[in-house]
Amino acid sequence: MDVFFLTMGAAMVLAMHAGFAFLEVGTVRKKNQVNALVRVITDFGFSTVAYFFIGFSVAYGINFFAPVAELNIMEGGENGYKMVHFFFLLTFAAAIPAIISGGIAERIRFWPNVLATVLLVGLIYPFYEGMIWNGNLGFQDWLEASFGAPFHDFAGSVVVHGMGGFLAFGAVMVLGPRLGRYSKTGQVNAILPSNIPFLALGSWVLCVGWFGFNVMSAGTADGASGLVAMNSLLAMVGGLLAALVVGKNDPGFVHNGALAGLVAICAGSDIVHPIGALAIGLIAGAVFVYGFTYMQNKLKIDDVLGVIPLHGVCGAWGGIAAGIFGSAALGGAGGVTFMAQLVGTLSGVAIAVAGGFIVYGAIKATIGIRLSQEDEHMGADLAIHHISANPEEDMQSR
Repeated sequence: MDVFFLTMGAAMVLAMHAGFAFLEVGTVRKKNQVNALVRVITDFGFSTVAYFFIGFSVAYGINFFAPVAELNIMEGGENGYKMVHFFFLLTFAAAIPAIISGGIAERIRFWPNVLATVLLVGLIYPFYEGMIWNGNLGFQDWLEASFGAPFHDFAGSVVVHGMGGFLAFGAVMVLGPRLGRYSKTGQVNAILPSNIPFLALGSWVLCVGWFGFNVMSAGTADGASGLVAMNSLLAMVGGLLAALVVGKNDPGFVHNGALAGLVAICAGSDIVHPIGALAIGLIAGAVFVYGFTYMQNKLKIDDVLGVIPLHGVCGAWGGIAAGIFGSAALGGAGGVTFMAQLVGTLSGVAIAVAGGFIVYGAIKATIGIRLSQEDEHMGADLAIHHISANPEEDMQSR
């Protein structure tokens, strides 16, 4: 039953990668849609190899270099449980490049991006994952001794989303803005989404798959909790409603606002009261809208899908919020402290920011990372894949 339970969870999170793909396809310009689709699926493929051979061992000290008879019962499991556990955790690890993809769209070279994926999923992400979810380096023990509790991140507000969002910060800064996004005089030039229905489809697929992401993080069927499902639902709704109001009916904000709420609730979904989950989602939805607008228009950081405020900032908010709304005083289950959540969150942010600048900065300095101006103007679809999203229509228009 546990193998089946976790397989269904892994399949639901795997489906979320289609959501990442179509969210990006709907947001980028038409000339970059094929590239978005190809990068998300190939990132998943390279993530699988990197996590299988390197990352899983870095995080948990486990490898699969053993006969099948041993694999089926490794770590005291039955029926190959640890292998399906790898599958489930892989879908989380592969979310890292899928998140980053939305920030660096329309201007990154293909193979340097693949190299970054391998380094991040093989080394940077599992380093922090192991610290939090496997107790590596004694970090959790230190937090408990210092602040009264370990860092609580049930389903990855910080471990997955915060890491992905703040790794993207380094990538976006190293790449620089898209051609024409900002003028020399400081004017912000709008680049409109290509397809709102695809954007909405991506959001819906992510929302549905997220219940596998959160609920199945229990790891076993007996450990599954209806509280996690309800909290995920209410945070999602809170995020989209806040984004609807603050974003003044903008469809991009509404559909991403739902995701902001889900990002923020991951950490405390098993301990906060449902009303607390709604509040966490409401705050996350507003934070995303204000954060996206401020970064794009004031700081002039060209994060195409807004993954830094969506996954990074809202993920950090989720980690901290678990220490607030998870307390017994606010109806939560307790077992958390604000300071442990704050320090645990900031540690993830620091590792991600440093890792992003190191990996993408090193690739830029050695083999180069950005498309040429000519290729960027042409679009990544034709420059890299030699085919557009609608090749038949393109032929007819000639």
